[in-house]
Amino acid sequence: MSDLVESAPILPSPTLAEPRGRVPATLADDAQLIAACRRGEARAMEMLYHQYKRRVFGMAHRIVGASDAEEVAQEVFVRVFRALANFRGDSALSTWIYRLTVNASLSHLAKRGRRQEVGDEALTELPAPPTTERDSALAARIEAALGRLPAGYRAILVLHDVEGLSHEECAAILECRVGTCKSQLHKARAKMRELLGPGVREERA
Repeated sequence: MSDLVESAPILPSPTLAEPRGRVPATLADDAQLIAACRRGEARAMEMLYHQYKRRVFGMAHRIVGASDAEEVAQEVFVRVFRALANFRGDSALSTWIYRLTVNASLSHLAKRGRRQEVGDEALTELPAPPTTERDSALAARIEAALGRLPAGYRAILVLHDVEGLSHEECAAILECRVGTCKSQLHKARAKMRELLGPGVREERA
């Protein structure tokens, strides 16, 4: 029973993000939207932006912090529209955009130090940004603890426990092995529990 408790997610989506369904996207829909964007159709570009803006901003917010999230989100969409011509469709459009979001977020955090790429070892090495204090019980504790995690740990927690992506999707976004994703998620959850302290389970009960 203790193993089940230790392996359970500690970042329920309603705590840190508004509940929302997964972005519906078939290959046909993606292909049509991408083709229209490549033709320079403003309406298609606006549709793509509005389809992903909340999730891109939310992901960036939880990785880089509130003060830099807007800047990173804008950078992500600049990269998206610049790179659409070279998008080959090897992965879903959503996976590609989330990968750009994570990479842009981690690159933003790495600007102050040496540049690091997402990989099997780099997930634990990037520093955490300053945390912001909030006067709101458990939600504030969870968000503050999230902000104290190394950025790579934060990324895998946000992708899997907040956004609800599978291990396979997380691995595709982070461009690492599925086994690495599982291992890093386990370590990230353990670190979160350490930061939150033993009382978190009682508060959530």
